[in-house]
Amino acid sequence: MKRKGEMKKVIKVKDKVNDGQDDDPWWWLVQEGIRPSFLCISLFALLVRVAVGLHPYSGAGTLPKFGDYEAQRHWMEITLNLPPKDWYRNSSVNDLSYWGLDYPPLTAYQSYVHGVFLKTFDPDSVALFTSRGYESYLGKLLMRWTVLSSDVLIFFPAVLYFVLVYRSMRFGMGQNSDVAWHIAMILLNPCLILIDHGHFQYNCISLGLTIAAIAAALSQKDLVASVLYCLALNHKQMSAYFAPAFFGYLLGKCLRKKNPLLEVTKLGLMVIGTFAVVWWPYLQSKDAALAVLSRLAPFERGIYEDYVANFWCTSSVLVKWKKLYSTQSLRIFSLAATLITCLPSMVQQILAPSSKGFLYALLNSSFSFYLFSFQVHEKSILLPLLPLTLLALEESRLILWLTHFAMFSMFPLLHRDKLVLAYMALYALFILVYFAPCGPGGRCHGTKTLNNTQKTKRSEDFITSITFHPLVMGFLGLCSLILHVIYLTMHPPNKYPFLFEAVIMLICFSQFVLFTFYFNSKQWMLSKHLTSKDQQKKLI
Repeated sequence: MKRKGEMKKVIKVKDKVNDGQDDDPWWWLVQEGIRPSFLCISLFALLVRVAVGLHPYSGAGTLPKFGDYEAQRHWMEITLNLPPKDWYRNSSVNDLSYWGLDYPPLTAYQSYVHGVFLKTFDPDSVALFTSRGYESYLGKLLMRWTVLSSDVLIFFPAVLYFVLVYRSMRFGMGQNSDVAWHIAMILLNPCLILIDHGHFQYNCISLGLTIAAIAAALSQKDLVASVLYCLALNHKQMSAYFAPAFFGYLLGKCLRKKNPLLEVTKLGLMVIGTFAVVWWPYLQSKDAALAVLSRLAPFERGIYEDYVANFWCTSSVLVKWKKLYSTQSLRIFSLAATLITCLPSMVQQILAPSSKGFLYALLNSSFSFYLFSFQVHEKSILLPLLPLTLLALEESRLILWLTHFAMFSMFPLLHRDKLVLAYMALYALFILVYFAPCGPGGRCHGTKTLNNTQKTKRSEDFITSITFHPLVMGFLGLCSLILHVIYLTMHPPNKYPFLFEAVIMLICFSQFVLFTFYFNSKQWMLSKHLTSKDQQKKLI
């Protein structure tokens, strides 16, 4: 009789689980596994990217230098028609004042490959000298296809790799619907889509390589992770935003192994080897290497450009940094501030490396660089946004909030590019996906999958309630909505032509600072929940 009663209870529990799956609108996507659901969402995400590509791009029809679209096309022109030794050197055939290459060699190689593709179908689009400002319909179509192919070949597979690793670690996917929702949060990130497929860039390559490196590190493939991250760093130097997190996590793991010196040596050799292969054409002479390095650090542009929601630009309303201090002094100030703010999260990972802590360290180090490093752009907010999308299930309440202000901080840039319609459409799509039934915004998604213990939950709720009070969030959300309307319908006073940009910058900066404090405290709280057994355990 007792066994029959237990069997009935088990049957009832299974029925409840099955009923929950039947009511789950995401269930049809994931009932066959992760890969079919990933394929369906990927196809939809690809269609969204194609639709955004129908809108204007940076500098469309704007003489004399156009914009980022022309910069990317010009790099294809240069790499295709000149030998590698002349790609970064100013000459009569390569005027560096006209969109000279200012990214590492892997970007140059990528430009060469894409240039070959364009030359095959439209030779005039990459002809030396005569192709400047080339904006034919076929040329634009081919350029858009190069970004789409980069997404499909690098970013999408990297996301699948990460989701498979993340799922196997069971961080927070308590329901099958969590898989589909998590994939959608990453692939339908409106900020990345707007910048790459609207404004026009190739962030999907460096961010895709970074995601693959993160997944490799989480799956204990540290040497592979080192190579992938070095490739990301050699595609865009902004990938250095993640360097403290990778350094802290990998070093912390090495120190817990039986032979730490050997493990560190292996990682060091992989890093040196990867850099040597990528930089080989420029290692033949000191002048060639220095020519590339000088292009990667354009200090002459100043500590910031335009209106970016970081410390230097926001505080310049009161302190005129560019007038009071030399470039050399500002370089030292920014370096010191960046190191000081990213040091705590890096130290935490060295002392107590953990998979979840690594993801938070990526978030914290990238925020430190965004807020305090030298020469930050509006588009750089993509870097802190990346690890948060990877942590979407852990921080489901805050991903919407940060995405909102990340988009808001780029609104003046996207407005100049005439991407307001795409901006609104993608924001609406993101809201719909976020509040999908059984997603974090729906009634079926509980907090129990986000926290390991009630004690942890109470601590996190206490910090969240202080840092992100609903009344404050509601007020700032209303302010941002009003500012959107004002920016689109009114002109600023003649005396203060950039008044609206300054207000947007101030609001976004205040939120980014709060995020930085919150996520740093969250990362350090993780180490408190490690058991003594976990702390003493040696990694084999």
